[in-house]
Amino acid sequence: MSDKKRRFVFTPESTWKQMPEGGLILDAGNADDFKTGDWRNIKPIWHEDKCKQCMLCYPVCPDSSIEVEDGKMTGIDYDHCKGCGVCAEACKFGAIDMVDEGE
Repeated sequence: MSDKKRRFVFTPESTWKQMPEGGLILDAGNADDFKTGDWRNIKPIWHEDKCKQCMLCYPVCPDSSIEVEDGKMTGIDYDHCKGCGVCAEACKFGAIDMVDEGE
């Protein structure tokens, strides 16, 4: 979990009575607190040798799962990637393939 001060901290021990009414999200930017990558059934595979570092994949990823360092893609954050495939569609060089999760 991040170091940000939260109004509600959800833990496995939390009960439904402690949750905000209506399931409201009280704090913005809480996506980092939850590993949601296990929802997917297909996953992107990045082929570094084909990548031109055009960064077309980065802005279209709805989960901010394209890892970037010094302006270059360095990998995929599988803890948060849900396997939507938008990054693979955006890649014009075939550097990202979608494969079954078990592969």
